[in-house]
Amino acid sequence: MIRPVKKLGTSLLFLTLLLAGSFQFVLSQDPRPVFQGSPSVQVDTASRPVARQEKREFSFEADQVYFSNQFDGARLTEVVRTAENAYTITITPENAPINMSPWYAFKVRSQNKKDIFVTLEYPEFARHRYSPQISKDGQKWKPLESDRIEEIGNDPNDKSATARPKSIKMRLSTGMKPIWISAQELQNSTQVFAWMNKLARKKGLKIEDIGKSTEGRPLRMLTIGNPKAKKMILVISRQHPPEVTGYFAMQAFVERIAFKSKPSKEFRKDWVMYVVPLMNPDGVDNGHWRHNMGGVDLNRDWSAFNQPETTAVREFLKRREAESGGKFYFGIDFHSTWDDIYYPMEKKFIDSNMPGLTWNWLDAIKRSIPKYEPNIRPNDKLEPTIVSRNYFMKAHRMEAIVFEIGDNTSRDFIEKKGRVGAEELMKLLLADPK
Repeated sequence: MIRPVKKLGTSLLFLTLLLAGSFQFVLSQDPRPVFQGSPSVQVDTASRPVARQEKREFSFEADQVYFSNQFDGARLTEVVRTAENAYTITITPENAPINMSPWYAFKVRSQNKKDIFVTLEYPEFARHRYSPQISKDGQKWKPLESDRIEEIGNDPNDKSATARPKSIKMRLSTGMKPIWISAQELQNSTQVFAWMNKLARKKGLKIEDIGKSTEGRPLRMLTIGNPKAKKMILVISRQHPPEVTGYFAMQAFVERIAFKSKPSKEFRKDWVMYVVPLMNPDGVDNGHWRHNMGGVDLNRDWSAFNQPETTAVREFLKRREAESGGKFYFGIDFHSTWDDIYYPMEKKFIDSNMPGLTWNWLDAIKRSIPKYEPNIRPNDKLEPTIVSRNYFMKAHRMEAIVFEIGDNTSRDFIEKKGRVGAEELMKLLLADPK
């Protein structure tokens, strides 16, 4: 017997109504033109409510199929059975308006081996963005095969760089052991902190907490290099929870700085790099599309500083400069978007501790990767300092950049871009007499 579609809960219904006309559209498909980037819009970053998902197992005894969102990083709002071995999963965001980054992640198992069909359903004005990743253990991931995915609701007239289907239907092979399905490889706070701990043990690095998130999770920082150095750089990542590819580039960048090569050792004698790999641990662990548990985009809060996560970094920077008597020369904020993009400040902004560093670095990266033409979209406004890059430059005179990686950029190329970026930056900084 087919189970009728359940009525949406009060909070879900309210959120669905709120979403109508509220989303900022950012959509994608291949083949397509290259995404040209989008401006940063100032918004009110005072905390506002978020809709929490109910963590539970969704059981369908007629088919002996079981879905779960009972893990950090999950996003699954509701599941209904629409036919034998066929289900529709509703995915809603934490609140709205919100960037169109519809994150989803869930586990599914069945009593017997079988194929099931799962359709992802989003609010009326949302569209599907991330191609599903599949895992047998939540650790090792691979893309779900394309012949198991059916796109639904493509607009044949939309030829933009961000065109995407309304939803997708997946054919999944299930059994007694659960499989994980996720918008990108799952990298929750436990996994991020495990990576930090492993790197720290192996390389003898320092880890410290510089603050806490809204829900009390630690804002954890790695120190790489000479802790007494007066020449400093800052790296941050995961202000936006779904942006896993940017996080992967950050990992490759950081690991190269910590590598046992001669340039890395030379660099670490005179320089120190501070790394906050997980700026938004609450958003990541709660499976948010964009925001922290204060319900706002952290990368619009670098002027008002209403949120504890941005405030912690601000206070660390001020404290470190005062204690060391040194300067921050470079700041990198790793993100993800539709395509690989570098967002520097325009060349006219020369009031920094090392004028020209960012553009010299981008030129060096281009020379080091054969046949590579970087997609560079400079920003022409320093104020208001709503995003991290602008705050870093205005408040601390450090050269700064937003380093964006595409949603579907190959993992090998992500590693290469991160590694080459680190190598070329070290060369430039070691060559400078400052």
